[in-house]
Amino acid sequence: MAHKYPAQEQITTVLAIDVQVGRTGKLTPVAKLAPVFVGGVTVTNATLHNEDEARRKDVRIGDTVIVRRAGDVIPEVVSVLADKRVKDAPQFSMPRICPVCGSDAVREEGEADYRCTGGLFCGAQRKEAILHYAHRRAVEVEGLGDKLVEQMVDANIIRTLPDLYKLGLTALAGLERMADKSAQNLLQALEKSKSTTLPRFLFGLGIRHVGEATAKELARHFGKLDAIMDATEAQLLAVSDVGPIVAQSIRTFFDQPHNREVVEQLRACGVHWPEAEPAARTPQPLSGKTFVITGTLPTLSRDEAKDRVEAAGGKVAGSVSKKTDYVVAGTEAGSKLTKAQELGITVIDEAGLLLLVEAPAS
Repeated sequence: MAHKYPAQEQITTVLAIDVQVGRTGKLTPVAKLAPVFVGGVTVTNATLHNEDEARRKDVRIGDTVIVRRAGDVIPEVVSVLADKRVKDAPQFSMPRICPVCGSDAVREEGEADYRCTGGLFCGAQRKEAILHYAHRRAVEVEGLGDKLVEQMVDANIIRTLPDLYKLGLTALAGLERMADKSAQNLLQALEKSKSTTLPRFLFGLGIRHVGEATAKELARHFGKLDAIMDATEAQLLAVSDVGPIVAQSIRTFFDQPHNREVVEQLRACGVHWPEAEPAARTPQPLSGKTFVITGTLPTLSRDEAKDRVEAAGGKVAGSVSKKTDYVVAGTEAGSKLTKAQELGITVIDEAGLLLLVEAPAS
């Protein structure tokens, strides 16, 4: 049996309410407090989580509040001493623009958080945006990892994505643990990344709710980036795999002049991809089918098998459920194979998958 003492509480004053922007664009209100010693440390900040929570506790600038460290770790405002409130103190409202970059801050239906729509432009989201863009399933810049991106952003060598393609050998070689050979390899990888595909580029932009599968459907449906950038929500909703939330997110992203400017600058730096006319609405062999891939396949990597399925109109899920149509099993398939057998789902091997992919659409 363990006995926990109640968290220590102290009284202090709210000096201000600031809004911080996280790496994914989430806006978080933070109460700036008159320094107070609580639970062994001096506390000067306490998160208010989101607008709803701040209003539920009705925390206002100038308020006298009771604070504690939740779990003896995270400082939080427990309650407000309303009888000590300054007269006419205004209620807190989340700003409708990002305090870092000035882009619109929006709250999607059903969500508690406001998020900055600046994306590629927002300084608070810069590191995450660059890493996502360089991901192997996006544009892919081999050798551009967390530590290197952190160094370049902190040193202001990179402010936006197009700055990646303006890097020189001298600037790179001056970074910690970056010799001339490593710098040269990165420059070659950046040059190689200029030649990509429309789905990879779309995914690399980091548009909220637009994953790999949705990027592929958008590219297949519209054929050209400009058509996607200028599509209305109604036109976006005509794309398979795009619902109201995704359509609104895409439209919000491209309605921001900053994001359009970044896209145009990337094009000007030489980033390119094959474009095509919108795909004809012909049935595909795997349309409406969901696959799970498990184990090691003889000749295809997991990513290659996924690409084959999606190119034929199918979807690839990460887990087996009653909605799964096929499980593609290789060696050492494990628990996913077991669950498929328990649910009576059709199990095929790589050869079976290739037959399905190449079969004429029904």
